[in-house]
Amino acid sequence: MSRIKQGIYNALKGKFLVSKDAFKNWRIIIFVVALLMFMISRAHVTDKKVLRIAQLNNEIRELKAEFVDTRTKVMRLELESAVQKKVAVRGLLPSNNPPKKIKVIPRKTE
Repeated sequence: MSRIKQGIYNALKGKFLVSKDAFKNWRIIIFVVALLMFMISRAHVTDKKVLRIAQLNNEIRELKAEFVDTRTKVMRLELESAVQKKVAVRGLLPSNNPPKKIKVIPRKTE
């Protein structure tokens, strides 16, 4: 057999884990496993954050829609005709005489 085939067979059999210098290999394997576990945990944390952001975006859309609806209702209540209807119940009616403009002319001081 060629050296490459023999090397592949030895790797598949796991001889690199039980040979004399296996301690170096175990350190690397443990490091890689720890690194993979860390990466997986970070991926889960990131997924949770993405879901939270999506939830907050939906909440923002709902609150904006509620704000627009409330603002529309308030604008309707502020209309002069709406105010006239509400104060007419209390006996207040619009004036028949239009208001007069008062013009103030400053005096010259000498």
